[in-house]
Amino acid sequence: MNQKNIIWSELIGLKAKIIRASHPELVGIEGYVLDETRNTLTIAGERVWVIPKDVAELEFEVDDKRIRINGKELIGRPEMRLKKRWRK
Repeated sequence: MNQKNIIWSELIGLKAKIIRASHPELVGIEGYVLDETRNTLTIAGERVWVIPKDVAELEFEVDDKRIRINGKELIGRPEMRLKKRWRK
């Protein structure tokens, strides 16, 4: 998995960290993705956070690699985002 194909992957269960955000209180939040909706990610760490995708840059840990992605690229219903892979 790399930066280009992570948008077509299942995010639930991945370790995530907020690297940059328009709201400074969100920066540094890390934990595991519990749920995903069209516009948010639910991340469980010290507590459970619901993070808007469009305001954050995230770093996912996949197979000992760290992949950064702008949350705006993840906007959309998860099942539709996964289907886009097969239309290209």
